[in-house]
Amino acid sequence: MRIVTRAVALGVLLAGLHCSGVALAQTLERGNGPEPSTLDPHRCPEVACANILRDLFEGLVAEDGAGRLVPGLAERWSVSGDGRSWTFHLRPDARWSNGEALDARQVLASLRRAFDPATAAPFAGHLDAIENAGAVQRGQQPPESLGVAAPDPATLVFTLRRSADLPRLLTLPVAYPVYLPGLAEHGARHTRPGNLVSNGAYRLADWLPQAQVTLEANPHFREPPPIPRVRFHVTEDAASELRRFEAGGLHITETLPPQPLVHLRERFGDQLRISPYLGSFWLGFNLERPPFKDDPALREALSLAVDRDILTRHVTGLGESPAWGVVPPGVAGYDAPLPPAAAMTQAQREARARALYAQAGYSPENPLQVELRYNTSTPHRRLALAVAAMWRETLGVQTRLRNEEWKVFVGTRRQRVITQVFRGGWIADIDDARNFLDTFRSDSASNWSGHADPTYDALLDAADAAPTLARRQQLLHRAEARLQAAQAVLPLYHYTSKHLVHPDVQGFEANPLDRHPSRFLRLRD
Repeated sequence: MRIVTRAVALGVLLAGLHCSGVALAQTLERGNGPEPSTLDPHRCPEVACANILRDLFEGLVAEDGAGRLVPGLAERWSVSGDGRSWTFHLRPDARWSNGEALDARQVLASLRRAFDPATAAPFAGHLDAIENAGAVQRGQQPPESLGVAAPDPATLVFTLRRSADLPRLLTLPVAYPVYLPGLAEHGARHTRPGNLVSNGAYRLADWLPQAQVTLEANPHFREPPPIPRVRFHVTEDAASELRRFEAGGLHITETLPPQPLVHLRERFGDQLRISPYLGSFWLGFNLERPPFKDDPALREALSLAVDRDILTRHVTGLGESPAWGVVPPGVAGYDAPLPPAAAMTQAQREARARALYAQAGYSPENPLQVELRYNTSTPHRRLALAVAAMWRETLGVQTRLRNEEWKVFVGTRRQRVITQVFRGGWIADIDDARNFLDTFRSDSASNWSGHADPTYDALLDAADAAPTLARRQQLLHRAEARLQAAQAVLPLYHYTSKHLVHPDVQGFEANPLDRHPSRFLRLRD
């Protein structure tokens, strides 16, 4: 009788706790934008997968909640006097999420896999400072020639061809270790629940496509995260994400739908977090096909016809700033060039736009007919409608809008076959102007426009070899000025990070790269 009574009492207590909203096993509910395209760190091409991978994996170096570098898989590191040799010492207790030991030789094998051309890692080029990295990725040398060695199970030595902030670069997902036995056993399905072996604070518990990815604390990580479970929700529609937050279904939103900032502040107060963010949004032109191939006058006409002040005040409206280049303000040590159009009035821009449009052979009787393609998203549709209206009003352009689900859009954009104008942009991987400019290098996997300019490539190469930081920044400045003069893309605005954060979330710190690993967050009891 006593046992039954205690069981009933416990059941009543648990039911009461549940109804009062007290979490028995705390779960952090995070909005995360579109469906992640992969959970393979080496193949991740977007923010949606990188957010999850920072919880599942850990590189040799990590970032804390404020974006500061902290020891990761490596407990310490050192650099030679000339900056060309870096030595990393791994933690002796490093483990995979299945409990197996993780040593330097496994990390080395994983890095070789990242640069193998068969992997097709989209961001391996960010680590091209490593000796022979570019040649390996192009298939000109074997992966074994990569400038990384493991002289013993606890040590990795990197040899660089130029100076670089290697610890910062090693925080990128492309540098994370991948469990190669799992890849050999499961092939493309090595990232599925039950198959994925990782080494971060969390491990994969479940993945429901187009809905959510659930993580649970990794019992073999060196210190248990304060929050035992994290659920990343697919939230492609910003308005729906906002409603879910208001209904109590999310602790953190990935973004916010465009609406007056004053209204958001009135509704959400301190829950609204808007901060500077190293990111730029632009529209790309397919430079390999008509009508934009070999027609910079037409590209410039479309750029000048867009009123960026109206876009950022009334369409985006959350602190974004008009953009005339691809590198955002605030990048360390960099002063971006401004094209002549930046100093014009909007009336002057539109007058020149009409003249260039006519020069390109278009008129009200022969209007340009163009397709503007973007991934499914309320803010992107709203922006595309505004741009199309400006083109029509100023020039008479007839624009067809086409939206695609994220994975389809990314593939279409990369192929450069049917795209004409498309949604583009870049979020900084590291705080460096080169990180933005390198996407327009002729051989870059992220060169969605097909921009090809040997002089531009040579300026980036010269910046890599520059003897001083000041000279390096001068060369990068010249490269961006050349990119602007070519009208290779149509810059629209520079981002701000914008989130709603529930008061129960503690440890959420603004940082320029807008990275918030879950293990540095807490939920109030």
